[in-house]
Amino acid sequence: MVQQLDVQKKAGQADYSELRSTTPGISLRVENVSKTFVSRDRIVEALQPVNLDVASGEFVCFLGPSGCGKSTLLSIIAGLEKSDGGAIIANERPVQGPGTDRILLFQEAALFPWLDVQGNVEFGLRQKGIPARERAERARHYLELVHLKGFERSYVHQLSGGMRQRVAIARALAIDPAILLMDEPFGALDAFTRDSLHAELESIWAETHKTILFVTHNVREAVALGDRVVVFAPRPGRIIRDFRISLPRSRALEDHRLVDQSAEILETLREAMQNPEQELVNGSH
Repeated sequence: MVQQLDVQKKAGQADYSELRSTTPGISLRVENVSKTFVSRDRIVEALQPVNLDVASGEFVCFLGPSGCGKSTLLSIIAGLEKSDGGAIIANERPVQGPGTDRILLFQEAALFPWLDVQGNVEFGLRQKGIPARERAERARHYLELVHLKGFERSYVHQLSGGMRQRVAIARALAIDPAILLMDEPFGALDAFTRDSLHAELESIWAETHKTILFVTHNVREAVALGDRVVVFAPRPGRIIRDFRISLPRSRALEDHRLVDQSAEILETLREAMQNPEQELVNGSH
C-alpha cells in the first residue's frame, strides 16, 4: 500500500530531477587580452594586457572603481566585445563570439514587459526550439529555485527590483550555461534585498556548480561571495592583485574576519588609486 501511494505521488507531480542543471562550470583562461577605445578626440586604454586563470566551478569577483575595465573584460569574455589582442579560452576552446555556454546578466534585469514571468524565463528556451512542455517545466523549476513560485503569471511592472533580478537569474539558468557573467547585478538594490540575494546566489552556485564571474564596486560584497577577489585599477585598466578568500561559507557581512579581509583589499585599491602611474605587476595573495 505504501509503495502504491508513493507511485501515485510521483505520478501526480513534476519530476524535476532531470531538469536540474546538467552542465557544470567550465574553466576559463584570459591570455594577454587588451582593449583600447578610439574616438575623434581621445584614445582610452581600457585594458592593458590581462592574464587570468579561472577553474571550473570557481566563483571569482572582479572589484574596482568605475573605468577600470572590469565590465569591458566581462563583455569580451561573453563574446559581445572584440579585444584588440590576446585570447579568451573557455573549456580549452577559443571564444569566437557569443554562446549559450556564457550568459551575461546586467544591473538592469532586461526583462520583456509584454511577457509574464513564466514567458520571460521561457524566452531563451523558445529561441533554442525547446518543446513547449519542457520549456514550461524547466521555467517552473528555476523559478522555484529562485523562490518565485506563485509569480509565474505576474508582469514586470508588478515586481520589485529584487524579484526582477531573480527572474533574470532564473532565465539565465534555464538556458543551462556553464559560466554566469554578472555585471553588478545587485548594484541598484537596497541593502536588505542585496543581502538576501547574496545568500540565494551562493545557494544556487553551490547547487549548480557553475563558474561565476561577478563584477562589483563593493568590497564586502566581493569578499562575501568570492573564492577569489581580483582587484582592478584604472587608467589604464589592469589587474593589480588577486586575493584568494579562504573564509568559511556562508559569510556574514558583519563577521570581523570578513571586515578585516575587506579592509586589506580596500587598502590595496587605495594605494593603486594614489599611484596611478606606478607600474604594478599582477600578484596573488
